[in-house]
Amino acid sequence: MTQDQTAEQTPAAESAEPGPAAESAVPPAAESDRIAQLEAEIAKLKNDVLYAKAETENTRRRLEQQAEDRGKYAVSNIAKDVLSVADNLRRALDSVPAAAREGNESLAALTTGVEMTERELLATFERYGIKPVAAQGERFDPNLHQAMMEMEDSSQIEGTVVLVMQAGYTLHDRLLRPALVGVAKGGPKGGGGNVDTKA
Repeated sequence: MTQDQTAEQTPAAESAEPGPAAESAVPPAAESDRIAQLEAEIAKLKNDVLYAKAETENTRRRLEQQAEDRGKYAVSNIAKDVLSVADNLRRALDSVPAAAREGNESLAALTTGVEMTERELLATFERYGIKPVAAQGERFDPNLHQAMMEMEDSSQIEGTVVLVMQAGYTLHDRLLRPALVGVAKGGPKGGGGNVDTKA
């Protein structure tokens, strides 16, 4: 065989060998199934990541709210104890008739001092978010008031608070202590229904 004949046969022999494309040939249906499977897996993983992020964000917000609440309401226990001091200051002032103060300089000075102490205590309460509950002349509200008695008073709309026996207080937006009140009955109906009293 001559060199020319060998050279002519070589390209033909090379072209007869299978190429890489022939080796990796996969049926189109199997390939599209695999793509669909991978896309479904990617979508599931994306959903899992989004769910985990949302859960983490909710946990972070919940912890922040709990920390804020702890800061806002940390004084509630001591505040409840100190409220009795405010009650006693008010009782002391209410026990001194105005006429007695006018005729006695010492008593007037003492009463003025108690009034100043009460004002300072209430200002301190205010700084910590402790505020008195509006009661006198207000419509009875079971969320803020505790009815201790009903009082016959035809001049008042039924269910109006006509007597405050003990002041109530809130701490920020929470009730610290309800106001103990007497509620009018026998007057015009105000549409508030019956009031449960606790003797």
